[in-house]
Amino acid sequence: MRLKLISCEVLYREMCFAIARSPHQVDVEFLPKGLHDLGSEPMHRRLQECVDRVDAQQCDAVLMGYALCGNGLVGLCARTLPIVIPRAHDCIALLMGNRHKYQAYFDANPGVYFRSTGWLERGGNLEQVFRDRTGVGHSLEELISHYGEDNGRYLYEQLTSYKRTYRQLAFIETGLEPDGSFEQRAREEALRKGWKFDKVSGSLTLFEQLVSGNWADEDFQIVKPGWRVAPRYDESILSVEEIPHDGSREGSGSH
Repeated sequence: MRLKLISCEVLYREMCFAIARSPHQVDVEFLPKGLHDLGSEPMHRRLQECVDRVDAQQCDAVLMGYALCGNGLVGLCARTLPIVIPRAHDCIALLMGNRHKYQAYFDANPGVYFRSTGWLERGGNLEQVFRDRTGVGHSLEELISHYGEDNGRYLYEQLTSYKRTYRQLAFIETGLEPDGSFEQRAREEALRKGWKFDKVSGSLTLFEQLVSGNWADEDFQIVKPGWRVAPRYDESILSVEEIPHDGSREGSGSH
């Protein structure tokens, strides 16, 4: 098979490793990690444009190096080629090997924040986009100067409230780390923020299955041409529904 992979750059190392071991020809396009922070609609539009550009005469399927990702994939249409998507809410589940392991760890460690090699080395663009669009990262003085005393203090309180929900930083080790520098950076970040540090074992299983064509229904959703991505509010996470004739993102039902 010849496959086209469209992936978030945070998974660059893992995807490249899996592609090198794939029995198929895999063409890959990496998109900026900051795409997530633009919101679900802009993210959806960008991903749909990428999918629609894939030549159906040259490829057999489009692979998504994304999870549901804040509903950014909801409504993604398969027009001429099938689309294959891992069943996961976000990339942390991909890095840990499956959504069940991720959920179990998350439940046992409330208030945990995750890091990986990709999150550490490719985080600058996301942080800048997030700062520009939301104000997170601006000082109290900057917000007061821009919005006034009362509004500035209110915004600062709201934008920094997330810091109080985290108590632990977990570094996901996949085995692709060149040395201990990434783990050390994660440890130092946890120390600066006053959080507990933990290292968890990740897995490359989902990456390898995605690019090898091993798309078991338990771990992957295949969207056939004429259908589009729909969310499910259970353990399966993803489903499909027929593309409406008017092309809107709203649908009447899923399967």
